[in-house]
Amino acid sequence: MKIRTSDPTVEQVVRKIAAAHREQRGALLPILHAVQAELGHVPKEAVPVLADELNLSRADVHGVVSFYHDFRAEPAGHRTVRVCRAEACQAQGAGHLVEYVRQMGLTLGQTSEDGSVTVEQVFCLGNCALGPAVEVDGRLHGRVDTARLGALLHGTDQTRRNGVGATPDGSEAPRS
Repeated sequence: MKIRTSDPTVEQVVRKIAAAHREQRGALLPILHAVQAELGHVPKEAVPVLADELNLSRADVHGVVSFYHDFRAEPAGHRTVRVCRAEACQAQGAGHLVEYVRQMGLTLGQTSEDGSVTVEQVFCLGNCALGPAVEVDGRLHGRVDTARLGALLHGTDQTRRNGVGATPDGSEAPRS
């Protein structure tokens, strides 16, 4: 039974991606990543289509989408900022970064009203030695203070630091 969505574009994209992964074992995660890469998020309309394509329950698909923090049900802002809230970063001042975000009128887990930025909290970016860590549009930054976070939020940060995740020329390396 083919499930139809109210958005034929979403359905078409999801079915095409699912078809490309049909023979792959454990295809749900790669398909979800591909859907998000194509659409910018995993819309709720994709869940029943994926369930149908993979012979899974809607609850199974929704459970995976909601479990992994990398998947989003709504489109993200132009910039995506993730603030690490794990213990090592908290000990290095991540709480100050969270308070700064709130003072700027932004809410963790939300996109700004103008759609310019989405700020999320995560629990470990794997950069514990250089905390507090922040990821901006897939680029990892360490030893971030409130001044640097402001520059990162506005896209004006020019700071480059050597360390974990840095390339030989000192520029920050993209997350893999």
